[in-house]
Amino acid sequence: MGPIMSVRKISFIALAAAVASVALARKQDEFEAKIMALPHVHGISFKQDTNVPGSPKIYTITFEQPVDHTNPNGPKFEQRIFLRHQAFDKPVLLGTEGYEARGPYGGELMRILGTPNQLTVEHRYFGTSTPKNLDWKFLTIKNAADDMHEIVTAFHKLYTGKWVASGASKGGQTSLFYKCYYPSDVDVTVAYVAPINLGQEDPRIYRWLDTVGDEATRRKIKDLQIAFLKREDEIIPLLNVKASDYSMGLAKAYEYGVLEFPFALWQYGTKPEGLPSPDAPAADLVKSYNQVNPLYYYSDKGKKFFEPFYYQAFTEIGYYNYDITDFKPFLKANPNPTNMDLCPPGTKETIVYNPNTLAFVYNFLQYKADNVIYVYGETDTWSATQMELIGRTNAVKIMVRGAYHNASIRAASPEQRSQVYDAMDTWLGFRTNRL
Repeated sequence: MGPIMSVRKISFIALAAAVASVALARKQDEFEAKIMALPHVHGISFKQDTNVPGSPKIYTITFEQPVDHTNPNGPKFEQRIFLRHQAFDKPVLLGTEGYEARGPYGGELMRILGTPNQLTVEHRYFGTSTPKNLDWKFLTIKNAADDMHEIVTAFHKLYTGKWVASGASKGGQTSLFYKCYYPSDVDVTVAYVAPINLGQEDPRIYRWLDTVGDEATRRKIKDLQIAFLKREDEIIPLLNVKASDYSMGLAKAYEYGVLEFPFALWQYGTKPEGLPSPDAPAADLVKSYNQVNPLYYYSDKGKKFFEPFYYQAFTEIGYYNYDITDFKPFLKANPNPTNMDLCPPGTKETIVYNPNTLAFVYNFLQYKADNVIYVYGETDTWSATQMELIGRTNAVKIMVRGAYHNASIRAASPEQRSQVYDAMDTWLGFRTNRL
């Protein structure tokens, strides 16, 4: 009797597993059908995700958008969206990417919100979300905000919980720009380390670099930069890079990297205490230069990846140049530097900066943008152009002590964290998790 009962038990378990598998497949098919039924959705696929318990799939969705939203019947492109689905009635964490997106990774907000649905949108003109015929004039803040609005409007048909939009750096800018044009689309916006520049080359960057740290540290950095330039012929052969990877010329790219050095050093948290002296062996100077890694941005690969950003920076978003007062005598390959050299080929001569866009954004954020949290790092260079609040909205801004471009809510002081959590609780209508 024992063996017969065992076989029956195994058969029952196998049958139950098969029934469960069929039910799961049917549920999967129903979910995908709901996504495909949304307006402008053209495709959906998924891969397994073993990083998040209870949510084994990451969906990749293609969403059709007009290249120019003022001409909805004109050319289209496919925008890439990543989705990690939990439940239709749970909150949605909307990732507002500023660049290429690699997945729905929500960082600390995923834990603060309690494993919400995650919807991450790749920015137009980055990654696979690029029109076939690349017309740069349609890469505008307004068109990108319109992209977000179309996607959120569609997914609001399925997800009934609260919505939180968030991004970091340029992604943080994306969340703020979206807020300005469509203030009611989401319930809360959390912008990490998001500068709001007020000029094509915002001079506040210079002033910040002239005051960050103490005078001895700033002098040490400047002396090292001068040594980089004076000893250029020693250093470049030791960089272990291919000259063919720098179409602007390796020496010119290297000198750009020297000018960029303090900006990148403070932005990414390199400790200035460990910098070598100007008369240190060339190998030590190379190690310090490579630790900050400014040269990458001027390589053909770096320029190609970031060129849509540079176009946006010099037409609307704003950027910076370099104060070369102390370096001009030593700039041999790059006597007249301008970061417009990083713009897409053929655009440098035709770019016109539109100051009205950021003037509108700055005014809206100061006077009308409620339910926004700004997170900045104390020693992040981009904090030079942080958003300035004047108390006309309920927005919360925290400056995280000791943080750079990695600033987070969890790294803030207890008082700052409480301020953020209390605001989010009020705006969302439920208690968020404390980290």
